[in-house]
Amino acid sequence: MTFHSPLAFLLLLLVPLLYAARRFGAGRGRRASLRFSSTRNAARSGRSWRQRLGFLPDLLRLLAIVCLVIALARPQKGLEQVRDLNEGIAIMMVVDRSSSMAAEMPFEGQRLNRLEIVKRVFERFVLGDGEDLDGRPNDLVGMVSFARYPETTCPLTLAHGALPRFLESVRLARPRTNEDGTALGDAAALAAARLEKAEEAMARQAPDRADQYDIKSKVMIVLTDGRQTAGKRDPVDAARLAADWGIKVYTIAVGEEDAMVGQDTLFGRFLRQARGQGADTRTLKAMAAAAGGRFYEARDARGLKEIYREIDELERSEIESLRFMDYKELFLPFAAAAFALLALEVALNCTIFRKIP
Repeated sequence: MTFHSPLAFLLLLLVPLLYAARRFGAGRGRRASLRFSSTRNAARSGRSWRQRLGFLPDLLRLLAIVCLVIALARPQKGLEQVRDLNEGIAIMMVVDRSSSMAAEMPFEGQRLNRLEIVKRVFERFVLGDGEDLDGRPNDLVGMVSFARYPETTCPLTLAHGALPRFLESVRLARPRTNEDGTALGDAAALAAARLEKAEEAMARQAPDRADQYDIKSKVMIVLTDGRQTAGKRDPVDAARLAADWGIKVYTIAVGEEDAMVGQDTLFGRFLRQARGQGADTRTLKAMAAAAGGRFYEARDARGLKEIYREIDELERSEIESLRFMDYKELFLPFAAAAFALLALEVALNCTIFRKIP
């Protein structure tokens, strides 16, 4: 609750003066009286309930004055209305989860596989880490993961709190199975299709904000440590398709060719040389060039975080918030209470507490 005219409370300083004037005023000595030879017997009779409550009319008047002062101060209940006029970015992450992503890299004092590091850094990119990455609270974010086949792991969403649960479902493909492979082109094409329908996704999730949310740009971040071994669509053709739909493509080659993979045995954990030919940097560069983006190489976890920090700075959006207060006047109950108290005081003075003469 707030008050429109708080200076009106200064009138409360007059209340003690009015009480003193009422109780000890000069007019009190000029009241009519009767003479008695002795009041001893009257004193023995004690005080009646009427005498004990004789202060009540004066108290009611003082309370009425207090209520009137509060009403003059105009109490208000303010409800802040916030209308965010957002310019957001639709970001689709395309992550390789083939078996080659099992190669390990050091990360914050421990060794983790590439896929786990990619997931952790991407989560910080979206939610923020309190240091270099501020997060993307106003952006639509989704993920496509791929091995031999691509799949939409997380649809484009503003509900970023659900992202960690989606990331938990992204796991390495088992080596030497029908699941393993690298369908880079098909995954990029699927992500482009999801981004092309970003406005529809926004309208489904938040129809009340669809007319206030403007997708400033659409971005695809492709991350892999290998080269295409499966799928039907050429990666560069998929990037050109994305460019036709106004989508910018950033590509990241992660890891090194001489990476090590951890293997648990009966005698403990050992590291062995990872198999693979490394990322196809030529294709990744061509994809970025075809869709107006950039190509990056992340040889370790620190380098990957720096790449995300640079992309975070390149792809920022402006947010304008319109705030206003909707006030509800609350003076009427106090004014009504003051009127009721005054009416009750007059009624008591004219009946129960009436003094004769």
